Amino acid sequence: MRRSGWRTALIGVLAAALLGIAVPRAYAHDSPARGPADPVLDWNAFGAQAIVAGRPPSSSSVLLGILHVAIYDTAVALGLDAEPYLRSDRAPRHTSGPAAIATSAYQVLVARVPAQKPFLDAAYEQYLAGLPDGKAKQNGLHLGARVAARVLAWRSGDGLDVSVPYMQTPVGPGVWEPTAPTPPVDIVLTQVRPLALHAIDQLRPAGPDALTSARYGQDFAEVKRLGRIDSPDRTAEQTQTVRFWADHGAAQWNRAVRRIVTEQGLDLGEAARLFAMVHVSAGDAGIACMDAKYHYRFWRPVHAITRADTDGNPATEADLTWQSLLNVNHPEYPSGHGCQTGAVTTALRAYFGRDRFQYTVDSTVTGTTRSYSSFSAALDEVLEARIWAGLHFRNSMNDGAQIGRRAARWAVNHHFDA
Repeated sequence: MRRSGWRTALIGVLAAALLGIAVPRAYAHDSPARGPADPVLDWNAFGAQAIVAGRPPSSSSVLLGILHVAIYDTAVALGLDAEPYLRSDRAPRHTSGPAAIATSAYQVLVARVPAQKPFLDAAYEQYLAGLPDGKAKQNGLHLGARVAARVLAWRSGDGLDVSVPYMQTPVGPGVWEPTAPTPPVDIVLTQVRPLALHAIDQLRPAGPDALTSARYGQDFAEVKRLGRIDSPDRTAEQTQTVRFWADHGAAQWNRAVRRIVTEQGLDLGEAARLFAMVHVSAGDAGIACMDAKYHYRFWRPVHAITRADTDGNPATEADLTWQSLLNVNHPEYPSGHGCQTGAVTTALRAYFGRDRFQYTVDSTVTGTTRSYSSFSAALDEVLEARIWAGLHFRNSMNDGAQIGRRAARWAVNHHFDA
């Protein structure tokens, strides 16, 4: 696929302001779903900017999943040879794909991210202004509105907009306590209806290792040695890897998928399908992960190591001066990044039918880009990075990755025929 030049300028401008947004040319194809992926990429960019602003990775993934269900079902109605996520629709013969995608995405976004309505209103108005008036455009507007209405009805009362207060459980050995003065992250997801899974606790794992177990002692020693903020044993390369993956996970993986779509030349329908597979998988992985986190409420290494004299394990030794390289404010078990990256890489592997694949991931934290030759390679790197960051025990990383894999397999097998 050859992308038009205005798109590069558009995405750059979005990061700073809405002024000067260019608009797409009209597309004429027998099946709009076989046309260029630009409308999907455009509204993925608008949506990511609106959703990620001030929102943690897991809840961002849920909203990106909802957005991309709308885009995917619109693509199916436009001619993508696939089963719809919700319900079948059929586009009239002459229907503008860009108008349909824009309308379904816009209406879902303004309903689910109302604080971003001024930005979204302006983006939608200028986007439509670049499409030729006529029957095809009107058909696209009507199709997009129908799909958006179904998606919003499906997610009505899903719990994502409800305020959930945090209540601290009695403190003691193994019990998590907040590690920042701000509210604990994404506790709302403990009562959000999943996107594909049947229940929030469907993938709940067995729980963290017992404090007195040998494996806990081994994991404790590993993170104590490598995750300390000033660890002499962590290499400079390992520290750089920690910081590379300290980016906003949902935004970081979304950028990677955008590059894959462009480099692989996917058309509108296939781009819609790939984004939906990735974000539905990651959204449900986030819900399942937060369910487990706030169910088990296991302490972070920063408390486990400074209070090791209370854990009853003779293999652990307290260090009152220990601090982690990074800090996040939600329970330790299981790893949120493990859940998310496990889901994304499994969905990508399912879409392409193989693990070996050349792609790149960038980080806004380090300003660097890394190349990978397999989807599992990025997951393996994340699993190590969060230990080197002092955030997680290895068992939590492994169980988080397994939640992500299972969430993606469920979503793919039940909705995307991969």
